[in-house]
Amino acid sequence: MNLDLEAGCCKAKLGRPRLLIVGCGDVGMRVLRLLAGRWQVLALTSSPLRVAALRAAGARPLIGNLDQATTLARLAGIADAVLHLAPPAGSGAEDRRTANLLRALARKLPPKRLVYASTTGVYGDCGGVRFDETRPTAPSTDRARRRVDAEQRVRRFGAEFGVRTTILRIPGIYASDRVGGHPRERLLRGLPVLRREDDVFTNHIHADDLARACVRALLRELSQRVIHVCDDSEMLMGDYFDLAADVCGMPRPQRLDRAKMQQMMSPMQFSFMSESRRLINTRLKTELGLRLHYGQVADGLLA
Repeated sequence: MNLDLEAGCCKAKLGRPRLLIVGCGDVGMRVLRLLAGRWQVLALTSSPLRVAALRAAGARPLIGNLDQATTLARLAGIADAVLHLAPPAGSGAEDRRTANLLRALARKLPPKRLVYASTTGVYGDCGGVRFDETRPTAPSTDRARRRVDAEQRVRRFGAEFGVRTTILRIPGIYASDRVGGHPRERLLRGLPVLRREDDVFTNHIHADDLARACVRALLRELSQRVIHVCDDSEMLMGDYFDLAADVCGMPRPQRLDRAKMQQMMSPMQFSFMSESRRLINTRLKTELGLRLHYGQVADGLLA
């Protein structure tokens, strides 16, 4: 069943369902374009400066701050489904933002569906092993621990209130029209990459395919499921940037050993070069029924 037919079926069953997008940045705006005219969409934002853009994209803006629980009271009972795209705060091992959101949603009739956008960093370093969603989480940074905390809160919320929850574990997002989301920006800064013998496997998803996966997750009758939202490519990080350089007609980045790279980077930056994973995306294709528009990174970069 294609996306238009699925949306039509959903509309026939529920009228025009109401969706709340929390954290309506680049991916949220892409979701808005996909759902235009099919859903009533509300978008939570902490910035009054974004109200006009959200309204122009077809959403009803709501002002609220996930760090200030008292500003979230109006979210209770407001939506049939929630798409939670907001990242945690920048410190600590808990995601208080997700805690505040779920507390607000629980005050009245909770939504029927909740989709949470997590990260594949929850697995930590896997030594380049290929694996599916049954692998246990093993976060090695507070950034990843906050995501695990959020996932656990979402699952408990679903179990307690009978909400169908889906957790999307997402790797590196890229697109030519995404601010900070195209490798050419890193290439322009002349940053080096790891030499091949020290390199790590990375995973990717084009922002348009991610938005389509979010919509599919909202429409499908999945409950308490985790889905890897990644393409079919298996690339070492250095090869990814070499490919991007070739596509963009730019020089390939310098290759350095791990010790030199660590001296040049912050601990957070270096952490991305210390975790190697190869994700299996079978659930994405079978349970969400998503046919990737950009199955390989080369396809997305050329687009």
